[in-house]
Amino acid sequence: MTTVSPTRPRPAEEAPDGPRRWRVGSVEVLAVLLVLLVLFRTQVADLINGPRISTWTTVFVSVMVQATPFLVFGVVLSAVIAVFVPRSFWAKALPKHPALAVPVASCAGVVLPGCECGSVPIAGSLMRRGVTPAAALAFLLAAPAVNPIVLTATAVAFPGRPQMVVLRAIGSLIVATGMGWLWLRLGKADWIKLPHRPELDDLSKSRAFWASCRHDIIHAGGFLALGAGAAATINVLVPEKWLLAVAQRPVLSVLALAVLAVLLSICSEADAFVAASLSQFSLTARLAFLLVGPMVDLKLISMQAGVFGRRFATRFAPATFVMATGVAGLLGVVFL
Repeated sequence: MTTVSPTRPRPAEEAPDGPRRWRVGSVEVLAVLLVLLVLFRTQVADLINGPRISTWTTVFVSVMVQATPFLVFGVVLSAVIAVFVPRSFWAKALPKHPALAVPVASCAGVVLPGCECGSVPIAGSLMRRGVTPAAALAFLLAAPAVNPIVLTATAVAFPGRPQMVVLRAIGSLIVATGMGWLWLRLGKADWIKLPHRPELDDLSKSRAFWASCRHDIIHAGGFLALGAGAAATINVLVPEKWLLAVAQRPVLSVLALAVLAVLLSICSEADAFVAASLSQFSLTARLAFLLVGPMVDLKLISMQAGVFGRRFATRFAPATFVMATGVAGLLGVVFL
């Protein structure tokens, strides 16, 4: 009779599929960075004192200071929507047909004082509450550009030119509605990957509210910082003389200011004053700056990638840029 030897226990350091592999984590990366800072502290100190770093820091801080209050506002409103607003409300507030819900959602942005940083978490919350993605995306694009604060700032920045206010509002609504309808036609559900959220139904209302706020602040705030850093880097690297060289060419000037709006990543409450200061450019080019900026910029693309996924951002942002630039050019040719 054969005896079966007992199975030898697997060593603790071995995983079921073999020995564990050592992975580089955030602690290891931080340790390496600290060692490098100590070794090259003289070179780092000289670099920090340079004018380029000073400019980079100024732009980065200004973007963060402008955007953070509105991000917090959007996160709080998003938590209110996620926790306190019942799903049945949206079924009653928006038309049942998705094609009709898109323009209604676009116009809803008129009554919400906020910027693009706040609209991203709000749009994500709307999707979680059952709003069709096309309508939520239309709201995301329209709200930063057609709310009363932005339109008032535009009127102040362009005194004696009310057509800039009207064209900004009309153009933004056209782009937002058009992108919503385009999503209904060509968009795919698997392009949007909303991040995992804590299960809020088992929590009290107050605990669920704060859990939602903490989640969105950490998630969206990190991508906001990445976008602000990218915008600051572009501000340092792009020479101003390049802008002056294209200002006299109508088509190229429109494209240049549209791209500049993406790179500068200025909050929609302040971008009208920057556009007004670019007096060497035509009104059509400055209108493109005003339409593109609140819908497509570096920090907004980063936040969209964080909230909806990279597959969404790499498709939605370029399409929005093309439509916003085209609408600005067409409105400028006809009315300016």
